[in-house]
Amino acid sequence: MIENAASFFARYKTDEALRARVREAMDAYPGSLEIREPLVEAVLLPAARELGLDFTVAELRAYETKEKMKRLSQSDEEYFASIEDEEGFWLLDNGWDYDEDVLRSGEEWGK
Repeated sequence: MIENAASFFARYKTDEALRARVREAMDAYPGSLEIREPLVEAVLLPAARELGLDFTVAELRAYETKEKMKRLSQSDEEYFASIEDEEGFWLLDNGWDYDEDVLRSGEEWGK
């Protein structure tokens, strides 16, 4: 649920122990930190689940998109003040996505 993602990140912002637990899990994560969806599934979602705040990668993406759109609709002054206080988004601001359409278009270059 998108509401669970919102609740998780509200808690994440104020709970240093939760942030430390997530950082520790990231440090132990054996995969690439650049491939964000598997990282979210292995690190963030289990931490949220332990708190009873289940959500999926798709719900996280919807939450982050909603929050990013809110930020972009702010005045420049409000926007820059808010990004100084906020961490980046887990999916939207980090790594890369596996986008088949982009890969298919790249195949045309080889023809």
